[in-house]
Amino acid sequence: MKITTIGIDLAKNVFQVHGVDAQGKVMLKKQLKRDQMAAFFATLPPSLIGMEACGSAHFWARKLQAFGHTVRLMAPQFVKPYVKTNKNDAADAEAICEAVCRPNMRFVPIKNVDQQAVLALHRVRQGLVKARTAQANQIRGLLSEFGLIVQQGIGHITKRVPRVVDEANDELPGAFRQLVQRMLDHLKDLDWQVGEMEVQIQAWHRANALSCKLEKVPGIGPITASALVASIGDAKNFANGRQLAAWLGLVPRQHSSGGKSNLLGISKRGDTYLRTLLIHGARAVIQHAERKLNAQGWLHHLLVRRNKNVAAVALANKNARIVWALLANDREFRSDYAAA
Repeated sequence: MKITTIGIDLAKNVFQVHGVDAQGKVMLKKQLKRDQMAAFFATLPPSLIGMEACGSAHFWARKLQAFGHTVRLMAPQFVKPYVKTNKNDAADAEAICEAVCRPNMRFVPIKNVDQQAVLALHRVRQGLVKARTAQANQIRGLLSEFGLIVQQGIGHITKRVPRVVDEANDELPGAFRQLVQRMLDHLKDLDWQVGEMEVQIQAWHRANALSCKLEKVPGIGPITASALVASIGDAKNFANGRQLAAWLGLVPRQHSSGGKSNLLGISKRGDTYLRTLLIHGARAVIQHAERKLNAQGWLHHLLVRRNKNVAAVALANKNARIVWALLANDREFRSDYAAA
């Protein structure tokens, strides 16, 4: 019998492979080094290969697909229940091989090189934004130890700190003045790098028709649109917009039993970065809507009944469903659209 299904436990240097035939009989248990992987799978007949969606998973998925194999990526938490014994590489590979055969298993879309590249820009920008915020807070904190209070907000740091330090006269030692100037220079450098990342992301956004299509939705800009297109991939992997919203963690978390439904706050599953972008975009739409006089519509009536934070999450959920409809059905956004 030939091998039909293979589970691979990915690692940096040593990979564990577990293969079975059509009847589920174990046909392969093997440990491979990194430089042996490509040569080994190039000689195997086309098989169904399962892997956990972890580091380098998308790279190996693309490489194995080039050899004619069908590759499926799964979230690690979905594979965990199939581990029968104590955790080790062989048991993990066997569990992956078992999980990939399940008919109700949910799989992670395989990203291409272009998608991974733009998502790398997003992750680097996210890290630089965090570092910039941390640097600004450190400057404010150190100055407060000397009784110098600077208003909150990164925009006030570069404008007010030099003036505050000069007004302190001889109260601050020269070494501390030099330290503050060094931190300000570092803050400006971080801000410049964030701007450079945003320029590259916007260039990718303008060159991508799908990303430009999503930008027309209120609450979605170039940053959010490019991140959504690169992360979602083929929107038809989701049956409907509700599944996409659930994938982003924008739906209520359930704790139901005995026929009694109990809905809690949002589940916060999935990509935290995408969910944050959508909610912040919704907050901007809400802030703009509050300035309008005699405003009408779904959002206005929701703001009258519920808290702004609840409305922001609801609008983010709605935008996620709109995104699915635009991508899956190849439609253009219409602000005056009304369901039949």
